[in-house]
Amino acid sequence: MLSMTLLGVGTAVPDMDRENTHMVWSAPEGLLLVDAGGSTYQRLLRASLDPLTLQGVFLTHSHADHINGLPALLFQLSLAGYADTLPIYGNAPTLELMQRVLTAFELGSHQVPVEWIPVTSGQVLPLPVSSYRLKVADTVHPRACLALRFEDPTCGRALVYSADTEPCPTVLDLAKDATILIHEATTDTPFAGHTTPRQAGTVAVNAGAERLVLVHFSPHWTMSASQAIEEVRAAGFAGDAEIGREFGVYSL
Repeated sequence: MLSMTLLGVGTAVPDMDRENTHMVWSAPEGLLLVDAGGSTYQRLLRASLDPLTLQGVFLTHSHADHINGLPALLFQLSLAGYADTLPIYGNAPTLELMQRVLTAFELGSHQVPVEWIPVTSGQVLPLPVSSYRLKVADTVHPRACLALRFEDPTCGRALVYSADTEPCPTVLDLAKDATILIHEATTDTPFAGHTTPRQAGTVAVNAGAERLVLVHFSPHWTMSASQAIEEVRAAGFAGDAEIGREFGVYSL
């Protein structure tokens, strides 16, 4: 089964019940972590997922709420006996910053070996033997950022994650005919580099998505959950729409 588990759904300032947005993709060959905000190792355990089956990490961009958990994760995986080299994918600026962060932590022998794999917009990731296809595209955000499209090649069903972005043609194109669109909805009014719930609804309509899940969202910092769904409907999206829930599982 191909599925995405949300490990956190909050904004850069977490709520009591919402960690920084990050998630993990499950496939027969193992797990691919998408960003590492907060207590990722523990959250994988709480989701009944084995951190030692991680096959890689994809970092969408270098803002602190999306990478702050990675040094601790690499430290904890080492202590837990992770036996492999861990591929870490991302755009070049993100990987370069992350390497500087890890150098500052001085983890030494208490860090799993890492292979840094830079990727660029439009690329299909050179994954090892895989049951899915993963394509990436640039977003519009203050730092270079990549959105992701996970596709089942046997049936064409796809799950798309916008990452942090304002509405833009590259993400819209990536999301075309998505079965599930996980889209950020950070702000209550249009704001450079981010998206409102209504704008996310418009993206879902124009992309022809079947289901819309809002993340990077906070009832405190954005708007109430009920108002957010009303905004999505006001944009004309008639498909399934919901606020992403921590540890929610979304399967293709």
